[in-house]
Amino acid sequence: MSNMWRSLIQRCTPKGFAALMWSLVGFMVIGFMTLAIPSAQAAKRGQGVSFRPTSSLSLISIEVQPSALVFNNARDARTFIVTGHTSAGYAIDLSPIARVRVLQPLVRMDAEGFLHPIRVGHTKLIVSVGEKKAVVPITVKSVIDPPISFMRDVEPILSKIGCNAGMCHGAAHGKNGFRLSLRGYDPAFDYHSLVDDVSGRRFDRTDPARSLMLLKPTETVPHRGGLVLPMGSRYYRILKAWIAQGVRSDVGKVSRPDRLIVLPSVPHLTLPGMHQKMVVIAHYPDGTTRDVTREAILSSNTPSVASVDKLGTLCAVRRGEAALLVRYEGLFSTVNITVLGDRSGYRWTGAPEFNYIDRLVDAKLRKVKLLPAPVCDDATFVRRVSLDLTGLPPTPEEVKAFLADPTPTQQKRAKLVDRLLNSPAYVDRWTNKWCDLLDCNSKYMGPEGERKFRDWIHLAIARNMPYDQFVRALIASSGDSYAYPQVNYLRVISDTSTATEDITQLFLGIRFSCARCHDHPFERWTQNQYYNLGAFFAHMTSKPGPRPDDMVFYEQSSGEVINPRTNDPAKPIPPFGQVNLAEYHGNLREAFAAWLTSPSNPYFAMAMANRLWSYFLGKGIIDPVDDIRADNPPSNPALLAALTQDFVMHHFDMRYLMRQIVLSRTYQSSIVTNKWNDDDDINFSHFIPRRLDAEQLYDAINLAAGVKPDYVGAPPSLTAQQLPGVNQDSSDGFLDLFGRPTRQTPCECERNSNMGIVQALDLINGPTVNRALSAPDGRIAKMIKEKLSDKEMIEEIFLATLSRPPSPKEMQSALSYFRKAGDRAQAAQDLMWALFNSPAFLFNH
Repeated sequence: MSNMWRSLIQRCTPKGFAALMWSLVGFMVIGFMTLAIPSAQAAKRGQGVSFRPTSSLSLISIEVQPSALVFNNARDARTFIVTGHTSAGYAIDLSPIARVRVLQPLVRMDAEGFLHPIRVGHTKLIVSVGEKKAVVPITVKSVIDPPISFMRDVEPILSKIGCNAGMCHGAAHGKNGFRLSLRGYDPAFDYHSLVDDVSGRRFDRTDPARSLMLLKPTETVPHRGGLVLPMGSRYYRILKAWIAQGVRSDVGKVSRPDRLIVLPSVPHLTLPGMHQKMVVIAHYPDGTTRDVTREAILSSNTPSVASVDKLGTLCAVRRGEAALLVRYEGLFSTVNITVLGDRSGYRWTGAPEFNYIDRLVDAKLRKVKLLPAPVCDDATFVRRVSLDLTGLPPTPEEVKAFLADPTPTQQKRAKLVDRLLNSPAYVDRWTNKWCDLLDCNSKYMGPEGERKFRDWIHLAIARNMPYDQFVRALIASSGDSYAYPQVNYLRVISDTSTATEDITQLFLGIRFSCARCHDHPFERWTQNQYYNLGAFFAHMTSKPGPRPDDMVFYEQSSGEVINPRTNDPAKPIPPFGQVNLAEYHGNLREAFAAWLTSPSNPYFAMAMANRLWSYFLGKGIIDPVDDIRADNPPSNPALLAALTQDFVMHHFDMRYLMRQIVLSRTYQSSIVTNKWNDDDDINFSHFIPRRLDAEQLYDAINLAAGVKPDYVGAPPSLTAQQLPGVNQDSSDGFLDLFGRPTRQTPCECERNSNMGIVQALDLINGPTVNRALSAPDGRIAKMIKEKLSDKEMIEEIFLATLSRPPSPKEMQSALSYFRKAGDRAQAAQDLMWALFNSPAFLFNH
């Protein structure tokens, strides 16, 4: 036991709680920060080396992307990237220092590095850096300047300069009397707003420069949005030409692009200070392409790692990982960015691989030059896996038996995992978790419905019902909520909007709610898709059942969902993939459930595999787990794909996937970091400590102290995770105070593990801990009655609280305190109190 703990134990008898309270709060806050925040030294690692390209680099070769340049008309500008490959193994963007010449003068280069066609024909671009050269073929098909296209020229400009952004005219009600569709999702609406609204006063075809469309953004007349279109700029000239040509519309005649290609696919940003030019190519259904680098909107999801400027150039800021989101005309593409930083001296030393999970984790660790933590000891593992699988800590007897078992480590750990997975506590733990996610709450389904629904979930977990069957039963069932308890979930999602949003967030990991009012501004989901998905629930209806609070759900033959964008009934069409309605004889919910739970649904199994991973490793491979989107990519795509495939191949067996995860070395890693991984929080190179959730913490306190819980309206024989509903709590509101969810949304964020001043004070001097320590029939009282020696009592307290015996130093310190204290019961209470308030108890580590 450390000197700090010895000092605390000497000072902190229950009578001295008040005097010690504030000093201990400070200690606890420091302790939590130590667990959660990497050191300043670690944060700085990898930032000390800054790189600037020079022509003196030791180059092996240079490469140009795109590998060929084709110009279709006079406005078809193209740019390129020059990458150098060095003898040191770096790939470096050399575009700023490359020398360029064209064999025949068919193109010219502007100040921004874009080539423009001036004559028809074929030629070659010669690119050189030092003595290294690369040749790029050039084809100029036409130098005719085509009419300005509203779809392909005007709309992208409105998006690029922010006119149709959510904070400007793309807001739900527009700005200052002028409204555009958000991010240009509705070109027909935008054209009408620009040309026909307010009697066409936004244009002056006889004098285009006097058009309000140009006067406002150039601030020639007052504009609340400021200057967004400099006079004489390229965008200004295009818009002016469109007005001069008669503000013609090609909506419905010209298609938007159907995919984006972003170059390079892997940006070369090894060291802080490196820059990477990006190129964005739009591909159209007719086979043509267009360089839209200047019109595309590029953003970094972690600017502190890699920033991006308005010209599309990335800059490495510090060591870390980020994602570049590229958005253009309703299309999205994501590029992963890794800034390694200075890893001089790094060498992969290898680590044991217990299953495929470790192989894929290690592949990523090698790529980003991290070393994994060692495997945790047996005492740590038995506590960690017991809390994660069953919600309860192991008993002192279980710990001693596990530590004494001479069976080889991985064999006895596998045996322990199998026993826990088949225990009643496992069923209780995951019943409680699913009750949270499915909003099992008397507010929606009445007290009896809540009880029956919970019992149905409990039975499904006990039988290890495959996940796809579990979800299909929740969504597609009909009947009396007493006779078929699973239909109580339909009481939670009883309207089409709630059904659409809750189901997609919970079972697909997609937040669809933005699409209720408009196309999603940062994703591919559209408003039409939102209402088409909701239409699968248009026939669902209910009526009162024969008993109080009973409801009967069934499918009626008619019903519709109106799409406010078109004012027409939405058609039941999934947002991706297909469903054959005739196969389900018009039962829309059955058809939807079959589509949702299909192995071919790319999100269904992946979302659950990712969610399960987060429960055991502290965060998802995609995190948050219920916010899967283009600019929130997986930290390890190969690992997530393998977990998903394994889950599907084993018929959506959740217990199987849990077993694979907890038997991996990755899960069994220590929290102890090394020089190479102490700044890692996304690649699972070491275990991330997690504060026990409310039920775990309450049960752990009572079990360690050997006392019965103190509930309001529930018997003390139950553990906290066995409580039938969120209306039951301890007499002092412990569960709600420590973040138990209210079960009103499917979001994981409803449960929190905050550790603020209120929680700290409750642990220091709250009724739950005080009652547990002083109980006349508790563990300490029984040990005194049984006349255990001081050493035996200390060991029992450590085993009951921290699930491990004390170290020799801790034992010596505790024995010294017991001898000085005089009152053995008081000394034992002080020791248990101190351990209750230690991070080692409060966190699963």
